[in-house]
Amino acid sequence: MTADSTDHAIERMETRIREAGGLADTFARDPHRPAWHFTPPAAWMNDINGTLYWKGRYHIFYQYNPHGAYWHLIQWGHASSTDLVHWVHHPVALTPEADGPDRKGCYSGGALISKEGIPVLIYYGNPDGLCLARSSDDLLIEWTKDPDNPVIPQPEAGSADYGRYTIHDPCGWLADGMYYAAVNKSDPQGRGDAAYLFKSPDLRTWEFVDLFYESRRAWTEGAEDCAVPDFFPLGDRHMLLFCSHLQGSQYYLGQIRDERFSPEIHGRMSWEGGHLGGPRTLLDPNGRRIFFDWIRELRGNERERESGWSGVMTVPRLLSTGPGGHLQIDPVPELEALRLDARRQGPIDLAADSEVVIEGIDGDCLELAIEIDPLDAREAGIKLRRSPGGEEETAVSCDLATAVLRVDVSRSSLDHEIRYTRYRNLQPHLSESEQYVTAQEGPFDLAPGEPLTLRIFLDRSILEVFANRRQCVTQRIYPTRTDSMGVSLFARGGAARFKSLQAWNLAPTRM
Repeated sequence: MTADSTDHAIERMETRIREAGGLADTFARDPHRPAWHFTPPAAWMNDINGTLYWKGRYHIFYQYNPHGAYWHLIQWGHASSTDLVHWVHHPVALTPEADGPDRKGCYSGGALISKEGIPVLIYYGNPDGLCLARSSDDLLIEWTKDPDNPVIPQPEAGSADYGRYTIHDPCGWLADGMYYAAVNKSDPQGRGDAAYLFKSPDLRTWEFVDLFYESRRAWTEGAEDCAVPDFFPLGDRHMLLFCSHLQGSQYYLGQIRDERFSPEIHGRMSWEGGHLGGPRTLLDPNGRRIFFDWIRELRGNERERESGWSGVMTVPRLLSTGPGGHLQIDPVPELEALRLDARRQGPIDLAADSEVVIEGIDGDCLELAIEIDPLDAREAGIKLRRSPGGEEETAVSCDLATAVLRVDVSRSSLDHEIRYTRYRNLQPHLSESEQYVTAQEGPFDLAPGEPLTLRIFLDRSILEVFANRRQCVTQRIYPTRTDSMGVSLFARGGAARFKSLQAWNLAPTRM
């Protein structure tokens, strides 16, 4: 999009806002703006940044452009909550300084508590390198940038460190009296994602350690990178959470020895057709590791600008390790505070290749809890945002034949401009139609005799599906019909028993 068309889109957005009587009225009329997921007050949001629990409040920071719904001069937005459900917007925490090392933007990073008990933000100051900021007030409103920024400069061409490492999107942590920072690495020789490690005794003097880890091509593509890393202990292992610009949010579980991380398990949190792209976690006083991520839009740049907003945060999720040391993922129980109008149905038996519409359960802001005995079905699941004739619907299912948790978006919207792309296609020989997918599929299998248990959170254009505590698929959907509110159950290739179906409407957290 050209600068002129960008200006025209912003002008049209501002005109619509004036005519509608302000942002609140404009957003209230938008059927795709979530009612209870966290979104910024307006404009553009992307990566979740330095998350912290501090003096009774959960704090999130995020990449933010307050001037419009897309990229511009990036800052750090800030919000906090006492319950992970209701969020208070605070003033912008970090803004670029015209003559500072972050003059082109305060880009992604993390947070930590110093040895002195002071909250510290660690971020990429574009273009000069790794920067720090500190706060001493209880609400973390005021931040003072380190006068020595960048504390780790970006290597200059011709310097001894040029080509040795680059500084982008850091995370920081304190271990055994030493500060560490891991920074993003994109390997120009196609050897895949990796990260660099630095250490410091005092947050002032930093030493380059070495390459922090290397991946395997059985796990990731050679063109992937380790963007926005987050490193922390989880169970008896450590976890490296990151996003590759090629394929989205993912993680490693493994061991750290002698300042080197050895991945043992790899998993993805977003697959082709998905939209997760900027994760971050915090540790709360109860020892819970809480995960947040950025859900991207799919409407196209001009529509995002005209709507006046872009970007949503996932529901907060609990990360833990289960049998075999594999990752477990749960929605935080605090979300139950949003529940209204409880309903329950079941058991419901479905014959092979049948579907039944569920009366009395419908809507676009729902939580559903479902237990299914697949019996001899090849695939069993539920359809949401279903129009009466099925012209629009989104199907969530477990396909036992292919061992995937599937969200089928082939009929999610009658808007033909909504198409679900492969992340960054590595197969340029594919035709244009082959660049798109009709379903997002995360690997998932049931043990013999194990029931399928689904927790589904629906918030207008946001769908998050948790399965058996070990898989979660996040999807954007954009139905066009006002009557696309129905729910149905289905079985394919064999009979299935829906042992129970519980439903709640979810209260909005904003007007």
